[in-house]
Amino acid sequence: MFPLYDENPTRITPYVTYGLIGMNVLVFLHEVSLSNAQTEQFLQLYAVVPQQLTNNFASEWTTLLTSQFLHGGWWHLISNMVFLWVFGNNIEDRLGHFKYLIFYLSCGALAALCQWVIGINSEIPSLGASGAISGILGAYIIRFPHTRVMSLVFLGFFITTIRVPALVLIGLFFVQNVIAGLANLQAAANMSVETGGVAYWAHIGGFVFGIILGPLFGLFRRDDY
Repeated sequence: MFPLYDENPTRITPYVTYGLIGMNVLVFLHEVSLSNAQTEQFLQLYAVVPQQLTNNFASEWTTLLTSQFLHGGWWHLISNMVFLWVFGNNIEDRLGHFKYLIFYLSCGALAALCQWVIGINSEIPSLGASGAISGILGAYIIRFPHTRVMSLVFLGFFITTIRVPALVLIGLFFVQNVIAGLANLQAAANMSVETGGVAYWAHIGGFVFGIILGPLFGLFRRDDY
């Protein structure tokens, strides 16, 4: 299932969500303009390279933030931005612009650390907004579990749309990542978008921290409609 939009209206314009999407797109357009050698150098500088982070955390910690704006391909970018577009606006509405931005970056950084813990000596760059967006999904599932999300469903050659509760859609996402993460635990140190792998433990970590940090940032302080 692929989300299209949710049915929960917002009371504010989600400027930060729009800004994050725009920044991710601009950075990716810069990435695709680089040569292979330049791309490799770019990723070494701005993606999380676990071995470098382990050896020199004091100078490499900023990659926990910069890596959130890098992507390994068009599908990686588009799928992340769709999830951010569908679910980010309501979390921004509840937290407010500034706290939402801090929440987003914090979930992304903590998610990257979860993947780093799995393979602290890996030399493979880890990148993407998935950890931060997983944090948004974690916050969403506890704040709007019954909100229905219009989703695309692929049934072989047939494509249809259905409305499913966020609890089901996001719950399936989390369960899938836990199963895959456990199944690939031994190889998780070498997971990265660049190698065709998926950083499952970044997804899991971001989701869990989203559940934890959301209430601390004020997810439940504003009244329902």
